[in-house]
Amino acid sequence: MTDLTRKTATELAQGLRAGDFTSTEVTRAHLDRIESVEPTINAFITTTADAALATAADVDRKRAAGEDLHPYAGVPIALKDLVVTQGIRTTAASKMLANWVPPYDATVYQKVQEAGLPLLGKTNLDEFAMGATTEHSAFGNTTNPWDTTRSPGGSSGGAAASVAAFEAPLSVGTDTGGSIRQPAAFNGLVGVKPTYGSVSRYGIIAMASSLDQVGPLARTVEDAAALHQILAGHDRHDSTSLTDEVPDFTAAAHAGAQEGLKGKKLGVIRQLQGEGWDAGVIARFNEALELAQKAGAEIVEVDIPSIGYAVEAYYLIMPSEVSSNLARYDGMRYGLRVEPSEGPVTAETVMAATRAAGFGKEVKRRILLGTYALSAGYYDAYYGSAQKVRTLVQRDFAAAFDKVDVLVSPTSPTTALPFGTENDADPMALYMGDISTIPANLAGIPGMSLPSGLSDGLPTGLQLLAPAREDARLYTVGGAFEAELNGHLGGPILDQIPQL
Repeated sequence: MTDLTRKTATELAQGLRAGDFTSTEVTRAHLDRIESVEPTINAFITTTADAALATAADVDRKRAAGEDLHPYAGVPIALKDLVVTQGIRTTAASKMLANWVPPYDATVYQKVQEAGLPLLGKTNLDEFAMGATTEHSAFGNTTNPWDTTRSPGGSSGGAAASVAAFEAPLSVGTDTGGSIRQPAAFNGLVGVKPTYGSVSRYGIIAMASSLDQVGPLARTVEDAAALHQILAGHDRHDSTSLTDEVPDFTAAAHAGAQEGLKGKKLGVIRQLQGEGWDAGVIARFNEALELAQKAGAEIVEVDIPSIGYAVEAYYLIMPSEVSSNLARYDGMRYGLRVEPSEGPVTAETVMAATRAAGFGKEVKRRILLGTYALSAGYYDAYYGSAQKVRTLVQRDFAAAFDKVDVLVSPTSPTTALPFGTENDADPMALYMGDISTIPANLAGIPGMSLPSGLSDGLPTGLQLLAPAREDARLYTVGGAFEAELNGHLGGPILDQIPQL
């Protein structure tokens, strides 16, 4: 039997339906892979082998009995450890929740269970999703399977590394300012941030509620579409949930691969070029544009003037919401409790001691920034002004989409960053690495990163952005781009990943 861990989710689903192998065999192969490479990769905080094998055995029994199953039933999956799972430890990669076992399930996990996907485990992340390198975790760094001296990106670094390291065929991440798309780019994967509100946030530990969005990480556009199809849909438990009917994302991906890019209008964002971008990243992006043009696409340069202010606005809105959301971790209701070593034991001293011990430096930095931005006398100058910029970003994107089908840019200005990068001493320099991805979260529009090639042996990403509620358009154009790029590169770039 060929190595089951090297098959895509769609190939596994087809093989399971054909009876070529069982879900138990597929799940066991991935658990064995996890055991083999985790000492090097550290993608998982918690593994759930017994539960995964139980689900796999149940799927195998139902399939043998001829029961009607979801097309991807039996294909294993990993979840970012920000997704609440009843009876399974959920930590947010923080000391604050290191031993918390939730009493309920997130809606997206319920959907995964209903589809019959065995859960392999919960993946590592930057603490409470605050970071871009997965170095801000109480459970150690996750490494990049392409080069283990480098970061897999963040905050969904564990979710991305697990798929790139062939520990899982699919994973679920969250994206607040690029935390799915940037790790996808750094690991040679497809990652999608859906339209805000199109996937339920119920049971997702909140970072910044107006920006957070759950989405898929996978090895192909078709696999991402299939997982997105499972996750999407209205949820009465989420007040921001859209009531739209879920399109057929898989059909859209197939249509794109068959029809190609001919006649598509692709908008190149003028502000996402120039200084500060790695030469290799720009070279791969330009090659992708040339391929698109040869395939019959029209390339149009567009202006998004407000992008120049998007990062600054984001880093006022996001920490303000962080300050509010993390106020619940007070040492008294749930999670970690630390009492002061000296002096009186009061609500105030317990709260101070608990937060000092439970939160890492990046979380503390963002809480302080957000509290300051929301404070009396500064609210209008900072938070209020940032919200006005957000409105400008939304308007600029709406105007751009009047001219083109999708917008395109490199996903990140660089390839995967080395651990201990000098940028760690300058948070704003690291924050600016999200300049391509942040605007989509401010505007609430969907975005996709897909592999565009290699630069010095490391993956680069091509980002596609579509209007709100037009996620299917991403899969159509993404499927077409993937076919062109794979043809140009001689196959998926994950075929070139070094052996661990």
